[in-house]
Amino acid sequence: MAENTSQQPVIFLDNISVTFRTRTGSILHPNLVKAVNGLTIKLMPGETIGIVGESGCGKSTTANVMCGLQSPTDGHVYFKGEDVTKRTADLRKKIGRVVSVVFQNPATALNPRMSIHDQLLDPLIVHSVGSDAEREARICELFGLVGLPSSAMYALPGQLSGGQRQRVAIARALSLQPDVIIADEPTSALDVSVRAQILNLLTDLKRELGLAMVFISHDIQTVRYISDRIIVMNHGQVMEEGPARQVFDDPQDAYTKLLLGAAPSLLHPNLGE
Repeated sequence: MAENTSQQPVIFLDNISVTFRTRTGSILHPNLVKAVNGLTIKLMPGETIGIVGESGCGKSTTANVMCGLQSPTDGHVYFKGEDVTKRTADLRKKIGRVVSVVFQNPATALNPRMSIHDQLLDPLIVHSVGSDAEREARICELFGLVGLPSSAMYALPGQLSGGQRQRVAIARALSLQPDVIIADEPTSALDVSVRAQILNLLTDLKRELGLAMVFISHDIQTVRYISDRIIVMNHGQVMEEGPARQVFDDPQDAYTKLLLGAAPSLLHPNLGE
């Protein structure tokens, strides 16, 4: 169990496994798939962990366990030292306030019939945050944090560009002042030039707000750019873990070397120069 110190992990996945039942098989003899197998991860305050691997490697399932959308089949989940493996309604609401998610496609993550203003207002109302005036002030503050123009305040998502919609999604994730942002492939649905802007925005927000972040991608070069530490996954297991520069410059596992050699970067070539 996590120790009660100032260096206590924000999120600690302790030897978790997640098993799904497939549609094939029978009631007496079901076919089971282990999406995550014996995974241990500690996310420290202010740290960005990049989780990288091919589709189906278990990285999104891991993220879902971290944010409370998926319960592990085995193992324990701790949030700031508290065991939240068995989530009551109160625990789910508590986790939902301090762990936020930015999903892959902002076009489907946002309600197409709600104005941007109302989509940012909604979580503040659900969690009873502030007075009406304080909520309006928070919405204006969020617009400034993510670089949205005031003209977008009462627009519908379909009236905005893909990059602007992802900025809205990030603003909504920040609305409750979370401790952790989980970004699940947040740039893969965007144009290359816009991806760089969103990555730079996430990096700036992490530094400015002191956020811990989990960044999930199948592009190891993108993960390297934004992460302090990289976890390489395959078949639900950690193949390699270490500081970003070390994993990138001196990979120890054959699968990591394969990823580095096979996947071209999805970033603009001038990003980070």
